[in-house]
Amino acid sequence: METLKKQARYQRLYEQLEALTKKSTDTDARMATIVAVLHHKMEYFFWTGFYFLKSGELLVKMYQGPLACQVLEKHKGVCWAAIDQQKTMVVPDVHQFPGHIACDSRSRSEVVVPVKNPSGEICGVLDVDSEFLNSFDSTDAEWLEKIVNLICL
Repeated sequence: METLKKQARYQRLYEQLEALTKKSTDTDARMATIVAVLHHKMEYFFWTGFYFLKSGELLVKMYQGPLACQVLEKHKGVCWAAIDQQKTMVVPDVHQFPGHIACDSRSRSEVVVPVKNPSGEICGVLDVDSEFLNSFDSTDAEWLEKIVNLICL
């Protein structure tokens, strides 16, 4: 998708999600809404969901798309890399990423955004996969970071 078109779409989605997430103080409701809107409005999003830390494990929460891995192996794969490196990860080809966890072999590229609690600590990630190589770029990273901030207003 062309950068300007992508930016405009994200702007519209952000405004829609900002209005929707204000309707509830429940973080699970906000995350479910974010996942549903993103998954159905961005045609290159193949799998869209959240993984959250619980007792040292990274467990799947709400998501849309094919069946997910329920627990991600510690300190392996893109989701754990985002947590361990404390930054958004944009991976053009997941098969070139050392230790990639293949929950679905159709996934080809990925973006993972850390989610922080009100204290600023990473408590999970937003994980988005695409069936196409090079689907994600800095525009996706920037807007998904803004969208993730709507969880804990």
